[in-house]
Amino acid sequence: MTGKFASPAWLASGIFLASVLAPAHAAPRAASAPAEVITLKAASGGTEIPIYLHMPAGAGPFPLLVMSHGSPRDAERRSRLGSQTLSAQAEDYARSGVAVAVPIRRGYGGSGPWAENYGGCAVGNYTSAGLASAQDIRAALTVAKSQAGIDASRVVLIGVSAGGFGSVAAGGTGGIKGVVNFAGGRGSRGPNDVCQEEKLVAAMGRYGGSARAPQLWIYAENDLFFGPQLARRMYDAFTRSGGRATFIAAPSHGFDGHEYFYSGSWRATVDPFLKRIGVLR
Repeated sequence: MTGKFASPAWLASGIFLASVLAPAHAAPRAASAPAEVITLKAASGGTEIPIYLHMPAGAGPFPLLVMSHGSPRDAERRSRLGSQTLSAQAEDYARSGVAVAVPIRRGYGGSGPWAENYGGCAVGNYTSAGLASAQDIRAALTVAKSQAGIDASRVVLIGVSAGGFGSVAAGGTGGIKGVVNFAGGRGSRGPNDVCQEEKLVAAMGRYGGSARAPQLWIYAENDLFFGPQLARRMYDAFTRSGGRATFIAAPSHGFDGHEYFYSGSWRATVDPFLKRIGVLR
């Protein structure tokens, strides 16, 4: 399977329009008991990072999403990340029978030095920064999938912004079914202003060379961090290098489509992908 934009194949079948334009939770889902949140720890690069595992009610076994947060531009905001990070999205899945692990990577929430520093605009070492994110994601995955009630054969990485970038970087991890990348990238310092775009594109190309599982990339048309042209350049580099992905151009959302992940309107797009790769049944 080669990489592709959603437009031709998905529009022809009607899936693209249904995915992007349908409201969240287009198919009714039965409500269940609130998720139990279990705090775990993983060691990565000599630092212990916390993992918040949102477990559905019942015995399982449950499929697992490892859901990775973004990277606020300033250190003070990075320090605030913790147990509530991505909790709304995680608990939405947990209520429908999917376990979600949210790791707080190194340098966030007070967990050690910031491992994802790309050296600032003068350096733009995005490849190494993404691999540092991937290291933390893999460490969290190893711990989470060993927990009772987890079906380790149905695992997906999902991330937003820097977390999406790190999830793409971790796409060569054995045993995962797929990757969902929401607005992945690094180096945004202002609206439509990314340091050394070519290095960011090259990093995605490198990740494509080692990726194994299929991926779903979702970027809103009015994303002010990584706009449509840059998103497609990253996608092209990834797929030319051998990565398998489908690109979704999500509709504009609010003032800045980089916030689309927090809109609550995307499960109708993501869940069909999770079903196709055998994670949801």
